[in-house]
Amino acid sequence: MKQALARYLPCLEWAKQYDRAAAAKDSLAALIVTLMLIPQSLAYAMLAGLPPVTGLYASILPLLAYTLFGTSRTLAVGPVAVVSLMTAAALGPLFAAGSAEYVSAAMLLALLSGALLLLMAALRLGFLANFLSHPVVSGFISASGILIALGQLKHILGIQVHGENAPTLLLGLLSGLPQVHLPTLAIGAGSLLFLWLVRSRVTGWLQALGMDARLASNLSKIGPVIALLLAIAAVSLLQLGEAGVRVVGEVPTGLPALSLPSFNLALAWQLMPAALLISLVGFVESVSVAQTLAAKRRQRIEPNQELVALGGANIAAALGGGFPVTGGFARSVVNFDAGAQTPLAGALTAAGIALTLLFFTPLFHNLPHAVLAATIIVAVLSLVDLAALKRTWRYSRQDASAMAATMLGVLLVGVEAGILLGVGLSLLLFLWRTSQPHIAVVGQLPGSEHFRNVERFAVIQSKKVLSVRVDESLYFPNARYLEDRIAALVGQHPQAEHLVLMCPGVNLIDASALESLEAITVRLHAAGVQLHLSEVKGPVMDRLRRSDFLQHFGGRVFISHYEALLELDPQTTEQALKRQQGTPKLANPLTHSLKETHDENRT
Repeated sequence: MKQALARYLPCLEWAKQYDRAAAAKDSLAALIVTLMLIPQSLAYAMLAGLPPVTGLYASILPLLAYTLFGTSRTLAVGPVAVVSLMTAAALGPLFAAGSAEYVSAAMLLALLSGALLLLMAALRLGFLANFLSHPVVSGFISASGILIALGQLKHILGIQVHGENAPTLLLGLLSGLPQVHLPTLAIGAGSLLFLWLVRSRVTGWLQALGMDARLASNLSKIGPVIALLLAIAAVSLLQLGEAGVRVVGEVPTGLPALSLPSFNLALAWQLMPAALLISLVGFVESVSVAQTLAAKRRQRIEPNQELVALGGANIAAALGGGFPVTGGFARSVVNFDAGAQTPLAGALTAAGIALTLLFFTPLFHNLPHAVLAATIIVAVLSLVDLAALKRTWRYSRQDASAMAATMLGVLLVGVEAGILLGVGLSLLLFLWRTSQPHIAVVGQLPGSEHFRNVERFAVIQSKKVLSVRVDESLYFPNARYLEDRIAALVGQHPQAEHLVLMCPGVNLIDASALESLEAITVRLHAAGVQLHLSEVKGPVMDRLRRSDFLQHFGGRVFISHYEALLELDPQTTEQALKRQQGTPKLANPLTHSLKETHDENRT
């Protein structure tokens, strides 16, 4: 019973060893993350099209839920830029930003996202996130960062711009330049410069003055709070609000009331695709961050339990008047670097946000939108990695194509269309690549029992035995290709009496491929050639035994390819074993430049 309870409540495990030292480290990390999270929460709520206070609401209960159910010791859950952008993209066409209907729909979106994550956990469907390949996620995040930054420039310039894609935003910004509000521009540009210096230079400057590296790094994290306070002071003293600088205005004081969002079935169905995408993207981002940080301390996380934790966090966000949340990269790294030992640091951060709501929200009245926009821009531009496209292109043009399609889709159409385009293209490219598997004729390396591609190495081939290696699982897209390729190879080797299909890279033979093997057997028999298999993996062999193929194909299944050649052509095989190994035709593919494609590197 205790083990089952600990499985669903990981907090019971770390609570056993919790001590004063861990509490001190968690408290320090919570203080730093709280100071970082306050301006971020306000800014990301604005990015989502919601009143800024909802960002603070979304930073309390979700953190408490993750403390109970999460398996990462340092993941910090809350509003993040990409999910906030996806929230705005889903709700913007339906309701006026900031309206009561919009807020209610955001809560419903968080509830749906949480329910989907819990359903995925119950059905153990975490593998669905694997359909979001790393190039697609990387391209999506980079393009989203650019789109977010473009969308926030209107607040820096103090102009009105509308649009959901890059071309529309750029045209709006260019046409609005004559109406730039200079006081707003001064605040926005000054905030951008200050935040950039804090992020990139201040730590080095403080260390040059003799400050401890860790303390200098922690102090640099509170830069956004300093920018926020300086801007509030400037607006208040100079009365810039009366001069046209847009400010947050009145922010409600007090904790959010717990309530379920109003449930509209028609609206729920309409939001379901967006909720699913938000769930998948949030899960991938969160688990990636959690696994990276856990590995540094030789800890581990449970992806299926993370589905439960993130599902609970989103449901908690819905109950507390928030919007969809997930684990954030920047604040999680700050939490880790600040020395957080357990998820209790997140609970302490939630307490800090709650105190802010109770006592300090009047300070935000004169907070300029330009400062929040600057906070968002500096945060999201650190996520943009355009060089990744070049690196991916050098390694795999197919993955780079999916990455580029995702980026273009996000920038030119929108976030949902972009990620769907990337996922769809990735799957199509995968099917295309595996529909034409790499099939090589192999021969024996002189002086060894190893077999390599005849086009790459100086090998010895048996005239009686045609050895063919398949480097891909066999299933319906490539079944016909296998038949055609085998037929062509047999035609090129008229003296062959046996064909041995070498299967070390075959992890699956589905029903379509099994029928193709049966057809190949019949055609080979008609040509006077016997089919054999070698190096068949155990799971594949288990499936073959459940069919009648092994009883009717007439050949043998050899444990090793060397055993097959020793049995079918012992004279040639033994002579090759005694000969001194020669120089390969090409350099060992393992030493080839990464500029070559994956297919070219196969041996």
